[in-house]
Amino acid sequence: QVQLVESGGGLVQPGGSLRLSCAASGTILSINAMGWYRQAPGKQRELVAVFTRGGDTSYADSVKGRFTFSRDNAKLVYLQMNSLKPEDTAVYYCNAHTVVGSTHWGKGTLVTVSS
Repeated sequence: QVQLVESGGGLVQPGGSLRLSCAASGTILSINAMGWYRQAPGKQRELVAVFTRGGDTSYADSVKGRFTFSRDNAKLVYLQMNSLKPEDTAVYYCNAHTVVGSTHWGKGTLVTVSS
């Protein structure tokens, strides 16, 4: 099993920045991809960024050039969010996919972009 805990959300003004963190524990060696998703009120959950063990990182078009996925090691990943817009307001979830095909989610952290 893999456990994921997000942190770093909060209230920020438009144009501001936040850095989200996701701490992974459990059978982390089984993880072959990690990502960030978000779900805005009344909308479906959507992919923000995904990192695979092969080293590839992909971003949603809406965040390209503003958000950056990074990792310290297999246990800690980040999402640096710059030039935030009100439409970035959402609950942000950390996601991990394992080599045995299981998918794991954190409980989410709320990001609110408002003046």
